Amino acid sequence: MDYKFLLHIAFLMISNPAKAWEEIRLRPNIREASFEYVYPMIGFSALAVFMGSIFERGWGNAEDYQYAMMNCAAVVVSLFGAFFLSSYLINMVRMRLLEQRDDILLSQQFVGYCMTVTFLLQILTGILPNMGIISILLQFYVIYLVWEGSEKLLDVTEDKRTALTIIASVILLVCPPMIRFVFDQLNILLN
Repeated sequence: MDYKFLLHIAFLMISNPAKAWEEIRLRPNIREASFEYVYPMIGFSALAVFMGSIFERGWGNAEDYQYAMMNCAAVVVSLFGAFFLSSYLINMVRMRLLEQRDDILLSQQFVGYCMTVTFLLQILTGILPNMGIISILLQFYVIYLVWEGSEKLLDVTEDKRTALTIIASVILLVCPPMIRFVFDQLNILLN
């Protein structure tokens, strides 16, 4: 795993998304998006949430450790689920709205890098839980990432770019909290 590339792309996606999408487009293997970017970012998010939960509740007893592990599991399930569900839904949108061919790997690459803001905000709120309100506002930066990525990576024409940006942004903004909510409800129900 190339941590230098991971940090470089995460920084570029926040500071200069157009340049980041160009670099991503030029990478030869689109399967790398999952293995070299998305999975490590999910791992860092889970680690941050685990550490934040431990700092919040301490190491006092087994319940504190269980609380930290459940929060960690919820983050992993919601981010993995959101990644795959969003990839599937955006692939369907690409096929129907844009009349492009079925290419789930391209959709996964697009979704994985568009979720950069989600990953970074999850890491931030995992360590600093009081930043929740700010993270809700900053999540809307996903819209700009989708806008830039739709042109650079997906080769969307200008007349369909706005529609794709709106649909994909809604999918990317709604999937993680929706899956987290379902996971939390199942956790309550099964405990």
